[in-house]
Amino acid sequence: MANRWLRPEVYPLFAAVGVAVGICGFQLVRNICINPEVRVTKQNRAAGVLENFDEGEKYAENFLRKFSRNRAPEIMPSINSFFADPNRG
Repeated sequence: MANRWLRPEVYPLFAAVGVAVGICGFQLVRNICINPEVRVTKQNRAAGVLENFDEGEKYAENFLRKFSRNRAPEIMPSINSFFADPNRG
């Protein structure tokens, strides 16, 4: 049975599923640990609605969002400009 699933053709599938599970796990841990709207303990849940705008802003404006805010939404900008620029060549 193991020989059927451990063929080299299946490795990319395992890698893709592993990356997807890793991203989901990272997001789950991130939300449970540092999201200001998620309250795990009973004492924090009893506090009701909190007016913690600074903490929410800090959570929403993370490093990746700040880094990518003023960048063009391109994966390979040099290749895109090479093929899309009508003045070239």
